[in-house]
Amino acid sequence: MTALTLSTAAAPGLRADAIVIGVAKGAKGPIVAPGAEAVDTAFDGRLAGVLETLGASGAEGEVTKLPAPAGFKTPLVLAVGLGSEPEKDAAYDPEALRRAAGAAARVLGGSKKAAFALPVTDAGDVGAIGEGVVLGAYSFEAYRQTARSANDAKARNAKAPLAEAALLGGKPRDAAHKAALLRAATVGEELNRARDLINMPPNDLDPEAFAGIAQAAAKEHGIKVQVLDEKALVKGGYGGILGVGAGSAAAPRLVKLSYTSGKATKHLAFVGKGITYDSGGISLKPAGHNETMKCDMSGAAAVFAAVVAAARLGLEVNVTGWLALAENMPSGSATRPGDVLRMYSGKTVEVLNTDAEGRLVLADALWAASAEKPDAIVDVATLTGAMMLALGSRTFGIMANDDAFRSAVHEAAEEVGEPAWPMPLPEHLRKGMDSTVADLANMGERMGGGLVAGLFLREFVGEGITWAHLDIAGPAFNEGGPFGYTPKGGTGTAVRTLVRLAELTAAGDLG
Repeated sequence: MTALTLSTAAAPGLRADAIVIGVAKGAKGPIVAPGAEAVDTAFDGRLAGVLETLGASGAEGEVTKLPAPAGFKTPLVLAVGLGSEPEKDAAYDPEALRRAAGAAARVLGGSKKAAFALPVTDAGDVGAIGEGVVLGAYSFEAYRQTARSANDAKARNAKAPLAEAALLGGKPRDAAHKAALLRAATVGEELNRARDLINMPPNDLDPEAFAGIAQAAAKEHGIKVQVLDEKALVKGGYGGILGVGAGSAAAPRLVKLSYTSGKATKHLAFVGKGITYDSGGISLKPAGHNETMKCDMSGAAAVFAAVVAAARLGLEVNVTGWLALAENMPSGSATRPGDVLRMYSGKTVEVLNTDAEGRLVLADALWAASAEKPDAIVDVATLTGAMMLALGSRTFGIMANDDAFRSAVHEAAEEVGEPAWPMPLPEHLRKGMDSTVADLANMGERMGGGLVAGLFLREFVGEGITWAHLDIAGPAFNEGGPFGYTPKGGTGTAVRTLVRLAELTAAGDLG
């Protein structure tokens, strides 16, 4: 991971591979953002004009390289776009700083050190820049040949993340700045852990392997862990998880991670969908829809990473994570359309479509989480293509059984830079899941399918428990090019929202 430091060194005398500055869109052209005064002075105050000549406009995501001015020990200036200049006396939006830092870190892959001279007005900006650097520097290289040639150092280093980032606007002796940087490093590292899991091929990450990784991390960070294997699941009556995993040679697992704080008065439960590969089962997915289905465990990866982050940060809140892990495959033993499963709650579900499997594993985990009577439950899942149709590929949907809690989750997501949108749970859609042979079916009306899935999950939340459902089907896996601090592939969406919810609960600001 990229090492983060705070520095008060003067930009001209700092030894680094590059100095990163911000440029924004002004009314009459690009403007140099605060933090880059020393660089601008070295260009005789004409840096904005030079950047404009090179084609820079200050647009978000734009990166412009130019040689460092005379007298600088850094050879390269990297100007990153921050978007529109803020209103007079207003600070730059933290998310703009986060994205700019991420874009710069990605471009600087293979470098040993870079100085970030972006605008800093408070500890929040320090955290945003630090987080952007750690997330933007991420790359998944575990399955690439470590070196094309043993002597080709350039080929090896080109894939290495930026080794060190020095934040010039930060104050090394300021407690708030140091805490913000530590938080950024911790959350960024855990989010990148989730990305690694999402990017792992399914032949190496089946439910048992995922459970083993969770056990190792729990041991390292003082988290209590319990793993229910197939025998324990049968004994416990977890019909949803067992039904989904019935067709696979890789048996399912239910993992419980418990972080306990001695000072906590509140308890949050996070539940993650962990389908390590989703073929659709007997209701096989059509050609062209299978290739990225290793990402169907993104919800479980987010929950896992968030619990570990809460433990590492020492948050004063009890957090339990439930990872509902299964592989959905077609075979002679697979669940068939028309089968009826008896869920952990005792309810029976008629399976009309085996590709609507995520709600089945989540249902068992939600009921198990409800038994502990937490103050709130939040589940995370790549649940429906319908949510992608509704909100696109960068925004996740939020449903809840409490309007105030749904609003609080939405505000937390937006605060940390994860685009989300509150969605309803229309009661009239519930009737579509009525079954002639079971308590309910796992499918309902086609229109509003994402909302139907949310209504299904609500059936398995304990009475009186506040609950929210995050459908991250769109932003969980980026099939396009990288942008800001978001790489191609697994994104780690929802990790930061969950961590923020834990922080707000610990502070008593989440009801």
